Amino acid sequence: MSAAPHPIWRSGLFVPVNVERFLAKASARGADAIQLDLEDSIAPGDKADARRCVEAAVTRIRAEGSSDVLVRINQPLEDAVRDLEAAVIPGVDAIMVTKVEGPDHLRLLDELVSRLEQNRGLPEGGIRFTALVEAPGPLAQAHAIARATPRLIGMSLGAEDYATAIGGEPTEDVLLMPKQQILQAATAAGIMPLGTISTVADYSDVEAYLRIVRRSASFGFVGASAIHPAQVPALNKGFSPSPEAVARAERIVAADLEAAAEGRGSFALDGKMIDIPIVQRAQALLRRAQAITARRG
Repeated sequence: MSAAPHPIWRSGLFVPVNVERFLAKASARGADAIQLDLEDSIAPGDKADARRCVEAAVTRIRAEGSSDVLVRINQPLEDAVRDLEAAVIPGVDAIMVTKVEGPDHLRLLDELVSRLEQNRGLPEGGIRFTALVEAPGPLAQAHAIARATPRLIGMSLGAEDYATAIGGEPTEDVLLMPKQQILQAATAAGIMPLGTISTVADYSDVEAYLRIVRRSASFGFVGASAIHPAQVPALNKGFSPSPEAVARAERIVAADLEAAAEGRGSFALDGKMIDIPIVQRAQALLRRAQAITARRG
């Protein structure tokens, strides 16, 4: 399984795979990824019909735009198997695994996907996983889940389900600790920490939402899901380095080269001491800005 660079998924827009009016506009929303949903937005009686819509929806999105394609599957194994049979096809970049119970849960699904890839002539490991942790028990296994399989490239907390599981409300204060646990586990495993320090359910106040996104980015999160198209611009903006941040990072990197040429490991810039960790953050910011620019191009 190749160690491909992480994709740029600042925004992942959920789209019910069986609703034409949402599919028709999905590619024009500007999301980095379209997350075709087979789970919560699909009524239980419509699951089988929704699976039959996946292939046409994937083909359509690929033809219409540059968004990556994920498919969110159901958790019960009997449903997950049927979902994977519909979703492991050309054009799908990743499977969003919901209500992850532990590392063995991911390994089982990994084995199923590997067999489907082999049987269908797809590159082994080409379809990646993102994991949704949605209960306290699995959260306690976050580090093991994050390292469960090389197929896994991102992990997030399902805020609404998690809050319900602990008998709480999905507020910023309640979610701060579990969200940070996900961040630490994902970062330690070298995968993408996804999500915001709040729920994605409230999209009525765009400015308040942008504040949450920017705060989440300052913690280290790199992207999040959107349940409404109005959230996509805020996610793309909030999870992108600002022009001012890019300009400062360029100055830091340039000043570091000058200091290195003079044999100095640290230096002052704008009245602040700059040393190796700050230079490394500046370099990482510039790499991300370049990757975002390349994606737009």
